[in-house]
Amino acid sequence: MSQMFALVLIVLILYIGDVVAARTKAWVPSIFVCAVLFLAGYWTFFPEDIVAVAGIPPVVATALMYLLIVNMGTLLSLQELKAQWKTILIALGGILGVVAFLLSFGTMLFGFQAMVVAVPPLVGGLVSSLIMSEGAADAGLVSLSVFAIVIYVMQGFAGYPLTSVMLKKEGKHLLGQIRSGELKSVDDEGKGTVKEYEGAKLFKKLPEQYHTSYFIFFRLAFTGFLAYFVSTLLEPLVTVSPMVLCLLFGVIGRSIGFLEKQALQKANGFGFAMLGLMLYVLDGLRNATPGMMLDIIYLLVGSILLAVIGMYIFSFIVGKLLKVSKAMAYAISLTAFYGFPADYVITNEVINSLTKDPKEREILTSHMLSPMLVGGFVTVTIVSVILAGVFVNFL
Repeated sequence: MSQMFALVLIVLILYIGDVVAARTKAWVPSIFVCAVLFLAGYWTFFPEDIVAVAGIPPVVATALMYLLIVNMGTLLSLQELKAQWKTILIALGGILGVVAFLLSFGTMLFGFQAMVVAVPPLVGGLVSSLIMSEGAADAGLVSLSVFAIVIYVMQGFAGYPLTSVMLKKEGKHLLGQIRSGELKSVDDEGKGTVKEYEGAKLFKKLPEQYHTSYFIFFRLAFTGFLAYFVSTLLEPLVTVSPMVLCLLFGVIGRSIGFLEKQALQKANGFGFAMLGLMLYVLDGLRNATPGMMLDIIYLLVGSILLAVIGMYIFSFIVGKLLKVSKAMAYAISLTAFYGFPADYVITNEVINSLTKDPKEREILTSHMLSPMLVGGFVTVTIVSVILAGVFVNFL
């Protein structure tokens, strides 16, 4: 397949996803549609490396991920980050629900080893899946080694639509409060923040002709490099994902005036970066062959169903204690099924489908996006890797 034909095909799929999301008012998220179409493509005529052929090999996607996550950090202030302690507790509660249900009911139905392999990928991302897959292979459990990858690939099919439903419910509730005047003060605060200077304060006096897109890219890349460098320095003591540090350094970078808010958008690079990252995520579906799916379908469906139920019950309890709505608490927990960038994409799709008013969108974003991003990082990037490191010893 030629590079340009591969590029046309996969970008068309992303566009179809957008169209379906718009037509269904985000009841069917674009990432769910894209995942189904990619799976169909891999099972028919797509070459296995179609994303790399199109020009987005993993090394490019990784670079884009660094830039995007630093950019996400610029959306949050240190104040907002500190305010997300409830989000962290809810996300941990959801994970506890998955662990409790899978190690109890799941062990009775499918066996202890299968559930040990299932837990870290179900509450995490690619790294925890690979750890469990390699651990199962080393233990001679070949089918469970495959299962660890497939469950990572397939869990989004449960997570995407459920998250969309929960966020729409929460968004409608918030819109009611905004329109009744209950959230008016938040709106006023938002207006005050918007009117503040949103550029990089350290370079405020820099002549306009030197403030180019490349200068913004340089600062984003430098911040990403610092995150990577610090993670390597911490390595002997504790393993911290550079991606988590990218978010934190993005927040700090904006707070000290080194980065502007939404820096990547101002450099006109956000759309392409999201395109590359979405393709990288969907590229993971190439590992799920029809035969593989048939062999483990019962185990796969059962594990995901138990995880969804356990997550709902525990996030509801923690949310109730912390006075966070049932819908928002469950949506935060569900980020464990996919993490970034799906949490960002689904939240924005839902907000855009609920209202056309820029002011209302801004308030909804301030209430819904930060918890979703923080929830995704806590579950996928931090806790799942720790769980994988512990659980792999039981195989």
